[in-house]
Amino acid sequence: MNAFKYGIWLIIGLALIGVAAADSNYAYRVGTTILIFALLGASANLLTGTTGLMSLGHAGIYGIGAYTSALLSTSAGLPLWATIPLAGIVAAIFGVLITLPALRLTSVYFAVATLGVGQIIYVALLNWISVTNGPMGISDIPPLFSVSTSVTFWVTLAIVAAGLWFIHRVVHSLYGNVLRALREDDQCVQAVGLSPLVLKSQALMISFFMAGLAGALWAHSTGYIAPESFQFDQSILILAIIVVGGLGSLPGAVLGAVLLTGLPEVLRPLGDYRMFTVGLVMFLTIVLRPSGLWPEVLALRWLQRRPARSEVK
Repeated sequence: MNAFKYGIWLIIGLALIGVAAADSNYAYRVGTTILIFALLGASANLLTGTTGLMSLGHAGIYGIGAYTSALLSTSAGLPLWATIPLAGIVAAIFGVLITLPALRLTSVYFAVATLGVGQIIYVALLNWISVTNGPMGISDIPPLFSVSTSVTFWVTLAIVAAGLWFIHRVVHSLYGNVLRALREDDQCVQAVGLSPLVLKSQALMISFFMAGLAGALWAHSTGYIAPESFQFDQSILILAIIVVGGLGSLPGAVLGAVLLTGLPEVLRPLGDYRMFTVGLVMFLTIVLRPSGLWPEVLALRWLQRRPARSEVK
């Protein structure tokens, strides 16, 4: 294990100690939000960074997971241990079925198609009042095993850690290498007897399942959801997280979530200038480090326990 690896674990450990030491509802809520967006970023990164399918409708899938878990727990009375995984399953199935007609599209055309999917889901959540309660949203959603924000934080941490570990196992396997090959040239993948459509469908299903889990965690950690939380701007935030962190890099997605969801809270004393500062940080990050703060090459070298080369930027 090299010094770089020690440094990362040290930063993660200090962050957890910092949240626990603060021991305030605000610190735990901010920490929970960062964890949920880390899982969302990792799920979008599997699709956009590893497979090469840019999704601009991820917030819609996230919303399906949130509403599924909220409705199953409030209307059907199912326990959390059933509603959270069911939220992932429903989000994966509906997401793949809706996106399936767009799978033959590539690059920006697929991105625009997923943008339409996200808008369709948002309009459905807003207008299907008999089921989703429309703009009023759903309230009194059961908490994650306790009303305590500290318990919510640690439970969310455990579920997100399990989700990140699963995505890590998928991305850094032979199957993950096939997805990278699909990203580079789908015709070459087809030439060796593999079906690009099947591979893309599988990647969509895994990614949407994780986004659905993140939505369920959001619903149960906040206790209230409304369609406004799953609009297009949230998809842009998720995309910014993985671009700033580093496309194709799982640690980069986590780092991007920490930066783009934690920094606005840290800068809250600046008042109206905080979002200007966040935008400036994003701009400078992309200009000075266009491949992201933790690019894919660096992440792969880290996993292979090789020292990073100085020329990697």
